[in-house]
Amino acid sequence: MYNIINFEQIDSTNNYAKLNLNKILDRTVICADSQSAGRGRFNRKWVDMGRGNLFISLVLKPSCVFEKNYAALTQFTAVILCRIFEEYGVQPEIKWPNDVLIDGKKIAGILSESVIKGSSLQGLIIGIGINLNADKDSLSLVADKKITALNVELLREYEDKKLFLDKFLYGFFSSYDRFLSGGFLCIKDEYSKRCNFLSERICVNLLNKQVKGIAERFTDSGELVLKADNGEIILTAGDILY
Repeated sequence: MYNIINFEQIDSTNNYAKLNLNKILDRTVICADSQSAGRGRFNRKWVDMGRGNLFISLVLKPSCVFEKNYAALTQFTAVILCRIFEEYGVQPEIKWPNDVLIDGKKIAGILSESVIKGSSLQGLIIGIGINLNADKDSLSLVADKKITALNVELLREYEDKKLFLDKFLYGFFSSYDRFLSGGFLCIKDEYSKRCNFLSERICVNLLNKQVKGIAERFTDSGELVLKADNGEIILTAGDILY
């Protein structure tokens, strides 16, 4: 169903995937015990909290053309992660478009990238960082941010990250083909119910401006619809500030 490439340490699983994309097979999973240059959206640094956590990238080559359904792979990945966290008795939330939170604190982040050469899609890369174990010293490094880990929520060390990885990969790939056909619409209800900011007034930071409005709903393609004073605003990406 999928291939796995393991590293003890690497700069970034996403960087490795991009540099070696032409020789990496479809449905390959790149895993690292630790990474020194992990990053999130807008080149933000992802803090490595140690070897008890998961750093992975999925390499997907579904076609040579970028289909519109591919744009919602981040949302699809977030739903799969939420399903697994719920198995441990915690209540995850999704911060659109790419973070998974527990009680308002980030526990997982997703970075999706597409590599296109000319008009041909070379591949899709989904990088995922999941905090399974963190100590007080690690959390103090990011004291300005709201961060958590599974062991913090469970009040005990989480010892089997391979089990978590197996659960995630099974959940992802067992639903992946259905998602490719149906797109965001097939997870829309499940995704929406985990976004607790819907119906709230929010501020979204775009690349060069901020927009405010009531978060109304998601379109069938996964865009966020804001109801602003001057009408509806449809957003494909952005950072929710509050």
